[in-house]
Amino acid sequence: MSQATQSIVEELVQSGVHFGHRASRWNPKMARYIYGRKNMIHIIDVRETVRGLLWAKKYLTQVAAGGSLVLFVGTKRQAAAAIERESLRAGMPFVAERWLGGTLTNFRTIRSRLGRLEDLERLRGGDELGTYSKKMQSALGREYRKMYRNLNGLRTMNRIPECLVIIDPNKEHNAIKEARKLGVTTVALIDTDCDPDSVDLPIPGNDDGIRSIELVLRHLADAVLEGKQSVAVQAKDAANPEPVGVGGSR
Repeated sequence: MSQATQSIVEELVQSGVHFGHRASRWNPKMARYIYGRKNMIHIIDVRETVRGLLWAKKYLTQVAAGGSLVLFVGTKRQAAAAIERESLRAGMPFVAERWLGGTLTNFRTIRSRLGRLEDLERLRGGDELGTYSKKMQSALGREYRKMYRNLNGLRTMNRIPECLVIIDPNKEHNAIKEARKLGVTTVALIDTDCDPDSVDLPIPGNDDGIRSIELVLRHLADAVLEGKQSVAVQAKDAANPEPVGVGGSR
């Protein structure tokens, strides 16, 4: 095992990524990712976690290097803050509050609702709002807050993403369903109660612990940034080619 991999293993163990659910709640399809049982809790094989994480990082780096979008999805309480923070750091869209039906399969409607959100923001930032009644101002305020909460993370999603990064496929089953329908690749942190066959690149691990979720998302966001950086380096090299020597031996 390389020093870098050993470092990842230590990080994962310290974050509690190996703690699964109670054995009575397991999905038998997760058997190949389970190391054993302790105090009626399934223990996830960290070697499998590392394997899944490294595969996912390699894939996300390629996706970002190709200029495609990665949509981060995690609406459970433990995941929402990390989803928003890491996706913003990676410069990618996210869903951290509620998955709106049709986010992928009815993308045109979602884009039109984003247009409405921008209209409301312009209205709130200008003098026109003062011409409305107090009741209408209150209604517009409620509409804005609801739309901002549900749509703000999707502003940069100007096309269907190449990939979804998901925390807990059981919780985000509607997102999984839409992704599969459109052939969008899914990368997911999956616990012992999940079906690994429902996603393309499973990362077996604790999907309830905040530290576990934060660590995995940080690694995945780093992979996206690495892919973007490689594009920037290539663009810089193309814009500033090394001078070719003039003349030479005959």
